[in-house]
Order: sequence, then C-alpha cells, then structure tokens
Amino acid sequence: MSAFGDFDNAEFEEFARHINAEISGGQLKNEVKNSVRNVGETYKRNAESRTPVQSGELRRSWQLKGPFFTGSDITIELKNGKNYASFVENGHRQTPGRYVPSIGKKLKASWVPGQHFLQKATEETRGQVPQLLTPVMNDILRRLMD
Repeated sequence: MSAFGDFDNAEFEEFARHINAEISGGQLKNEVKNSVRNVGETYKRNAESRTPVQSGELRRSWQLKGPFFTGSDITIELKNGKNYASFVENGHRQTPGRYVPSIGKKLKASWVPGQHFLQKATEETRGQVPQLLTPVMNDILRRLMD
C-alpha cells in the first residue's frame, strides 16, 4: 500500500481501450479531415469572392490542396496559379508614360497599391473557424468520453 492508498486502474485501462478503438478505426481521422477540408473550401470561397475581376482568370485560378497530416499538424494549401496574383495582392511598380495596348492607355502612376484580397479572406476565414470546427470537435470529444 502506498502513502496515498490503493489505486485500481481497471477503469483507466477500459477508458484507454475505448479511446484506442475509436482512434484506430479511422473514423475520427476522416471526420477531422472532412472538417478541415470544409474550412479550406470556405477559405477558397472567401478568397474567390474577394478576388478582383477584370477577365475572371485570377478568380478562377484558386486551387485547394489537402488536408495533409504531418505529425500532430493538419494543413491545407490554398494557392493561385497566376504569376501576377502576388502583384495584385501586394501592389507593384510600373513605368509612368508607358503605353499598354491591352487597356489602350498610358500608365500614369509609378505605384499601383495592392488590393489585399487574400489577406482579407484570411481574416474573414479565421473568424469563421470556430463555428466551422467547434461542433465537430465537440462531437468527437463527446464520443471519446462516453
């Protein structure tokens, strides 16, 4: 007998078996994967809706990949395949006075400010994550604790 009394770990072992059975079945991982994919789809929709449209190519070029599991991390990747996306997002320099045939005008300003559409979509999605993930995570925790 220890100084704290006897300890029967049978209930803890049963709890550990229950947790292991839930996790090893793969259903929890799939639920987490689906909920993270749902966050990614929401992020993509937010980015698309905030992307400026001239020809529509920039808006149509969003690509979502993942989720990817690396150790204890789960990541998704949202990218835009157009090489000029970063210039529209962050701004860019240009040569004033240069004639641009596609717009039929001469450039006036030396700097075009960025529109920060991805930054705004990121902030918007960050605010939506709790309502997207909390119900799923609460359900998972409830099932693990039953």
